Amino acid sequence: MKFMSWIKNPLYLIVLFASFYANAGSYEDFFKALSVDDGPAVQALLGRGFDPNSRDEKGQVALYLCLREGGFKVAELLIAHPQLEVDAANAVRETPLMMAALKGHTAWVLRLLARGAQVQREGWSPLLYAATGPATDAVQLLLDKGAAIDARSPRGDTALMMAARFGAEATVTLLLARGADRSLRNDREQTVLEVAKAAGRDYLLPQLTAGVK
Repeated sequence: MKFMSWIKNPLYLIVLFASFYANAGSYEDFFKALSVDDGPAVQALLGRGFDPNSRDEKGQVALYLCLREGGFKVAELLIAHPQLEVDAANAVRETPLMMAALKGHTAWVLRLLARGAQVQREGWSPLLYAATGPATDAVQLLLDKGAAIDARSPRGDTALMMAARFGAEATVTLLLARGADRSLRNDREQTVLEVAKAAGRDYLLPQLTAGVK
């Protein structure tokens, strides 16, 4: 009954709609500022209580977007925010750590891990993303922090397979040196050797076959 009386109160409705439009405006302002790496604008919004874990209309987490697009001024504000959920994921379960690993932002990989980001995840993981990207030092860092070297993607690919298909040659060398299993097959029954051949990266074949009898 009290709720119905509030609804019938014109002053309550004015406050309710004013709050709605203010929040809607803040949402638009936040992601507009984020898209151009406008630190002061984002800082002002966060200071007024805007949620640092907000997602855009496509479901992408704010910090994930910053790391994907190189918006490091805003990323600095978000990672320092006490309410940041460091492992907040998008609809396909990608986290900021995974994007930092993919892009080769090794310093950010380290900072996210320091904030408690998960090294190991079921399915696609930070190591698989790192192995796909350009930064071998990001791969080494994740391995040093306990990432499972032969963990599989949803399609059965390992980090070594991802590196052989897309990553740096130095990453292939590192993974082999750290004991990655060359005999494993993905869901398409491919070994890493077959993955490299299919990707046209025959220059990797000597090290992928070295020592194999």
